[in-house]
Amino acid sequence: MSAYPAFVMGTLCIVGGITGYARTRSIPSLVAGVGVGALYLWSADSIRKGTANGIEAALGASALLLLSSAPRFSKGPVPAVLTVTSAASAYYYGKTLYALRQ
Repeated sequence: MSAYPAFVMGTLCIVGGITGYARTRSIPSLVAGVGVGALYLWSADSIRKGTANGIEAALGASALLLLSSAPRFSKGPVPAVLTVTSAASAYYYGKTLYALRQ
């Protein structure tokens, strides 16, 4: 199992939240981007260290991002990319968690 997808997603979410705030002064973009990004980065660190709940947190962050971006999928490239990358991350960590529980 790898923490790299969570590190990448966390970085992208934080950069995206800051960019959204810088372009449109959108406080929700900043809060959501930094919040979900921080959750991804915490889970990546937990996975890397082998501590408890890292995979579950990455799966939860992926689900949160997927559920918030899916309704806006057709409104432009940013929501579409968020939806696809969060779905891929959710699939990866869901499959990993399922394999560990077997």
